[in-house]
Amino acid sequence: MAQRNTYKEDEELEEKINLHDIIRIAAYLKPYSGQVARIVSVVVMMSCINVAGPYLTKIMIDTAIPRKDITLLAQLSGLLAVLIVLYEIGVRYRTVAITRVGQSMLKDMRRDLFTHIQTLPFSYFDSRPHGKILVRVVNYVNTLSDTLSSGLINVISDIFTFVVTLVVMFAIDWQLALWSLILFPLLVVWVRILQIWQRRAYQVLSNKQSNLNAYIHESIAGIKTTQTFAREKKQFDTFQEQQGIVRSQWMKAVHIQSLMWPGVQTISSITIAFIYYVGIMQFGGVKVTTGVLIAFLGYANNFWNPIIDIGNFYNQLITCSAYLERIFETMDIKPSITDRPNAAPLPPIRGRVDFNDVVFRYEPEGRNILNLVDFHIEPGKTIALVGPTGAGKTTIINLLSRFYDVSEGSVTVDGYDVREVTLASLRRQMGVMLQDTFVFSGNVRENIRYGRLEATDQEVENAARAVHADEFIRQMPEGYDTIVEERGSTMSAGQRQLISFARVLLADPRILILDEATSNIDTRTEEALQAGLNNLLKGRTSFIIAHRLSTIENADEIFYIDHGQIVEHGSHEKLLRQKGAYYRLYESQYAMLKVEDPDR
Repeated sequence: MAQRNTYKEDEELEEKINLHDIIRIAAYLKPYSGQVARIVSVVVMMSCINVAGPYLTKIMIDTAIPRKDITLLAQLSGLLAVLIVLYEIGVRYRTVAITRVGQSMLKDMRRDLFTHIQTLPFSYFDSRPHGKILVRVVNYVNTLSDTLSSGLINVISDIFTFVVTLVVMFAIDWQLALWSLILFPLLVVWVRILQIWQRRAYQVLSNKQSNLNAYIHESIAGIKTTQTFAREKKQFDTFQEQQGIVRSQWMKAVHIQSLMWPGVQTISSITIAFIYYVGIMQFGGVKVTTGVLIAFLGYANNFWNPIIDIGNFYNQLITCSAYLERIFETMDIKPSITDRPNAAPLPPIRGRVDFNDVVFRYEPEGRNILNLVDFHIEPGKTIALVGPTGAGKTTIINLLSRFYDVSEGSVTVDGYDVREVTLASLRRQMGVMLQDTFVFSGNVRENIRYGRLEATDQEVENAARAVHADEFIRQMPEGYDTIVEERGSTMSAGQRQLISFARVLLADPRILILDEATSNIDTRTEEALQAGLNNLLKGRTSFIIAHRLSTIENADEIFYIDHGQIVEHGSHEKLLRQKGAYYRLYESQYAMLKVEDPDR
């Protein structure tokens, strides 16, 4: 199995901006192309108004005022006022429309990321803290908000304004326009240097934020253990250390980012001062009127402001590229367990299960977890899997449910290779209850109905009654409508297992898998549960993993698994007569029970 990435380890970083990730954002923009076209048209109009303003000012200064043409001055002033109003209306529309498109893109990206994560195999979740997965869906996507809400479309306006302004400046006076660009190469060099520093800084910051998020998630999940051992101080110290690292790296990134605007602004101010000097002193043979000089100063702002905005957008893009790298890295992970191109739905099954010389390993060159496991189960039989921890019992049921694929051999259900049928059609006909039961936020009824969403209230209650959960449920404040907390923290472990068991039974599977399903149920509840299960197991192929051997004595066949192989198999009585591994396990448990209860 892959080495686990904990909160202490940084994830690998790419040293260069991945332009492919930037381009992939366009795919999320495509569904909103109509809205984007309308926004762009408004943005172009606003850019034209920006360009028209200084030119109208030039006419006022060079023509209307010297001629004392009040009519022309009033007309130009009225036109300028109308343009300003139109510009402000455009700003309002652009802000709202761009925000709507940007948030829609974020919603789509978060949807795709969440959907993809649900298709990933167990090995993905086993190899990294859940906090590092969570940070991708929430924090990293949220970080893209400003860039997608304003940057992508505003930069179109800035580029258009920059180009049009440059054209007009050269049309008015090409010599002064050239002098205005004298410091432009310096700006390009400045932006390039900062881009390299900032890229690295925000990559490291994203790692440290991910580590902190992973630690917080782990600490919350283990809060009971922390309080039991009075380790709050140690947890706090580690938290302070992790958030101190994040703060330090955040400030480093901000310091680098803050150099962009002052640098551009300084270059802009020097350029404007130089335009004054060239125009007034007629430096380099430049001869311009006062109106042209004033217009050029206006155009200089129109010229440099887009440069600043484009620089800021580039700044944002550098920042976001570190997060995009993480988001698309996750989305590019190929699920190892998927429907094959020619996979067909599995028809309704009877429940025959065959393991044909199955070999399984987590890594291609790793050690074998299962070694040539071969057995054939007729429909309706109950099979118990016992043996030491790590022997391969859970691996067998994971292969049957196709949470993993076999390395060699095959697993078939009613003769169909599980790799050749669709996952949904296979798992719909299986009911799996794991040792680590999970109860969702919501009421009790909704948790049981999760097994079959279209089930009626009566069917939900019948399933609960069959597993002897109905009695304790009705004693709860609101009965089946009682709200349970996240992960069922307000319920006992046994109650959570009974609800989870009712959920599986409600699904009415043809193959039933119980992995330590009764490990947290007391002896009295277990006896009542066994009585209810005897009828429910009839007609279903059932696999039961249990360390408590009293729960599987009535199984049709018991497989003793050790070191990835079936060491011995047979009925409870047969295995006791053989006095092998199962007999020794049974005797050791019986001896322990005698110590705990001498009357047994």
